[in-house]
Amino acid sequence: MSTYAHIAGLPVRVEGYTLHELTRPTSSGFQRISVEIHMHGAGHTGRGEDAWYEEPDIARFLEAGQAIDLARASTVEEVSGILGASDLVPGGENPLGPLFRRWGFEAALLDLALRQAGASLAAALDRTARPVDYLLSLRLGTPSTTAPLEARLALYPDLTFKLDATNDWDQDLVDAITRVAPGRVRSLDFKALYTGTLVDTRPDPALYERCLAAWPDAWIEDPHLTDPDIAAILAPHMDRVTWDAPIHTLEDVTSLAHTPRMVNIKPCRFGSLRALMAVYDHCEAAGIGMYGGGFFEIGAGRGQIQYLASLFHPDAPNDVAPRGFHWPSPGPGIPPSPLAPAAHPTGFAWDDADPPPADPAATA
Repeated sequence: MSTYAHIAGLPVRVEGYTLHELTRPTSSGFQRISVEIHMHGAGHTGRGEDAWYEEPDIARFLEAGQAIDLARASTVEEVSGILGASDLVPGGENPLGPLFRRWGFEAALLDLALRQAGASLAAALDRTARPVDYLLSLRLGTPSTTAPLEARLALYPDLTFKLDATNDWDQDLVDAITRVAPGRVRSLDFKALYTGTLVDTRPDPALYERCLAAWPDAWIEDPHLTDPDIAAILAPHMDRVTWDAPIHTLEDVTSLAHTPRMVNIKPCRFGSLRALMAVYDHCEAAGIGMYGGGFFEIGAGRGQIQYLASLFHPDAPNDVAPRGFHWPSPGPGIPPSPLAPAAHPTGFAWDDADPPPADPAATA
């Protein structure tokens, strides 16, 4: 029995939904805007988060309000079908936008259906929520310095990290990182598959040589394999190459030229519950490890990806750190890794244990 089959037939009554804009400044220096979707029915509310990031698309979504009739369906599968046939990002040009938005709707749908059934996601899937190992994904500023690492380790000396390896990482900086955070870097993200964004990196064989030598056990995420010089450097290290940005479907996993030991599973990139759970099933059957990731969720979505990590890959280097680390000045009180299970008794909900932002500006 597939994982999705456990929830596809859940009865659900959808009477409508409302949209709620969320805004927070982040540790990466940008203002995060997302939209919580509150789906209502039979006296219950299910919550999901549309983590799409293109502001014109977000503005049109909020202006449209309740534009999709979901009341004519009566099961999770039927409502999902309506969402799959709907134009979720009218006027949008990026093909990822509809996937992110559909995930927000389907997460809210699943939460609502489970609440109406009086069941938790763990119970519905016959799985146990386990403590979640997490690391903190971090960029080191512009220009890069060790200051962001030092500030976080001063409060949380046991933190481990996934660092964005950027083009200004010279040998002096790499040496400084290893001194400040010895044994703390578990993953290096080269972001080779982003184009036209603020986080693009250009191919630089010397950067790879420095990083692979400094961190011989770290995961290597999204490297520039199309560059022949870099491919030659990576050849002895392919067992620790992992992928994030290109993974949106099961076919994206099965068609990889080199079968990875580990892949990054970001639920919002898959859009539907069916597509996400097909990848979970395949990776478990094929012995491919998984770790979770997100997109600076600032609402219900963050807890939901932690919940999924607790069910499917709790012991992996999950990029699902509590939201408290996302504020410009993280303060004390953020739950340490591993996160204790916090699944709500009903629904697709993970109880919020994050402290409020330490920076007063973050509440503006």
